[in-house]
Amino acid sequence: MLLPQTKEREYRFKLALRMGLPIFALVITFFLTTSINESQTLSALFYIEAVLLLAFSVYFILYIIYNGFDTRVTEIVSKTFTREYLYEYLKKELKKEKEYTLILISIDNLHDINTLYGIKNGDKILFEVAKWIGEYTRKKDIKNFPLGHIKGGDFVLGLRGNKSKYNTILELMCLQAEEFKIDDIEVKISGSITDTSFSNELDYMIENLFELQEMQKHKKSSLKDDAISPNDLELLVIDALKQRTFIVMTQSIFEDNKSVLKECFIKLQTQDGRMIYQKTYMKAISKLGLMLEYDLMILEKTISKMENQIDEILVFDISPRSLRNPLFFNKMKDLFENYPHAKNKIMFMLYENEYYSNIDKYNAILKSIKKMGILIGIDRLGSIHTSFLYLRDLDIDVVRFDSFYTKEIQSHTEIVEGFILAAHKKNVKTWIKLIEDKNDLELAQAIGIDYMQGKYLAELELLKKDYNEIR
Repeated sequence: MLLPQTKEREYRFKLALRMGLPIFALVITFFLTTSINESQTLSALFYIEAVLLLAFSVYFILYIIYNGFDTRVTEIVSKTFTREYLYEYLKKELKKEKEYTLILISIDNLHDINTLYGIKNGDKILFEVAKWIGEYTRKKDIKNFPLGHIKGGDFVLGLRGNKSKYNTILELMCLQAEEFKIDDIEVKISGSITDTSFSNELDYMIENLFELQEMQKHKKSSLKDDAISPNDLELLVIDALKQRTFIVMTQSIFEDNKSVLKECFIKLQTQDGRMIYQKTYMKAISKLGLMLEYDLMILEKTISKMENQIDEILVFDISPRSLRNPLFFNKMKDLFENYPHAKNKIMFMLYENEYYSNIDKYNAILKSIKKMGILIGIDRLGSIHTSFLYLRDLDIDVVRFDSFYTKEIQSHTEIVEGFILAAHKKNVKTWIKLIEDKNDLELAQAIGIDYMQGKYLAELELLKKDYNEIR
């Protein structure tokens, strides 16, 4: 048992003892007084009742202490509903209401506030923002709605009706919060909104709120109205992995005007023939904990059907977590022993948001994989800090620039040249995608980029026409 749990039990026992002592004292005093004064007339039933009264008193006090404190309705810091109670409340609301809306309000810079101003000020910001949400909604004549703190700086509120009633309110709230300050501390607020037209499952709605928020931050388009519902998507993904049905589209990547790589794009195929794109299904696979199974399925099937005469190296997006899993390594070793023609014909493209701290172990894994004849690339250089750190710390072969720099390469030439210099100093080749016209191509060649990719150079094509028919 952990120390916090031990201390919690000690605290509750002492509290129960303090609450119970007066009751025990009264019961015992009553029992002694009565038995002394009325000892001649008391029946055995009195003694039984006295013992039962004492036993029930003890049980009642312990029950109140040990169970009553397990359920909290409001959180200590923000004074809003706890996540557990909020979820319980919202699930009941969703069962009763056909149309229901959830709004996410986030303090985007809470971590920075905690770091710069201290945790106590961070707690104060949470309380003041929750208070501000309540005051703002009250002005809009919205009252008695559930508001809860679910994590970090994120609050969720539930409102009856569809989101069209509240879109404008959310937009005005975020607009008003642009200059929001508490005790001269700048507070950055963002929000998103969804309703039961997306799903009537609370977990899916909450996830959708965060997805929409990320899209807005990166100025991406919102989800399409005809998108697959989350529950259906998970079932389709599970079935596709079980049936091992997918197709591989490729796009050629050129070096010195010669096709040397083929990037692979995977579409899962449902039993009714529909195609599910990577952007749609990857989050579902991650949530279901099936990333390792997915990565192994793609590689096993691709390598087993790879033709001996293939000239280009096939490039796959692989989860770094899969790569660091011993099971993945052992499977890969067996695959290359069974299909030696795949050696030097595979590249893994990796990226992750959080830096893996045990870098020596990571490097040892990559070196072992490279001995099998697999090349290693790092994606999104210039977008996430881990790509810079991995370029510095890992033994890799290729880095690919983030699309932010490559969509308008002419505006970011100096930055890209800096990336190229840093990569070439480490004998790492560079890769640019989204080459859309002749000018982009000539500029990329002039500044010394090694690999070129884009619609101007090659269109997507099917890796193998009968690929999804072979299981």
